Amino acid sequence: MTHDRRDRLTVFFQKRVANPVTKLFPFQTLLETTGRKSGEPRRTALGGRRVGNQFWLVSEFGEHSQYIKNIKSDPRVRVRLRGKWHNGTAHLLPDDDAAARLKSLPALNSFGVRTFGTNLLTVRVDLD
Repeated sequence: MTHDRRDRLTVFFQKRVANPVTKLFPFQTLLETTGRKSGEPRRTALGGRRVGNQFWLVSEFGEHSQYIKNIKSDPRVRVRLRGKWHNGTAHLLPDDDAAARLKSLPALNSFGVRTFGTNLLTVRVDLD
């Protein structure tokens, strides 16, 4: 299976099945960005880890991810951690070793990102 086809299938599954279901769980980690075209809040279920006043995650499709495009347009975000919302500013870190970063993040999510990801990109959110 080509990367392009695999990416499309993964995005379809995440957008139509996984995200709508997991966003309903009150303790699912969510990243809220502002839609670059609509200006509306956009929420994405994801995995990562809080370290002090920072939240770290790795995007599996890098700059092709819609939430990454939204961050590039407006880096102000919100992160829901353990049911509580936190404001923050997201920073894209293309020079960070995303594969190594995944080793410090939750194992199950990291496995999925490594398995389906084709363009890994580290993101750090500085929480207010």
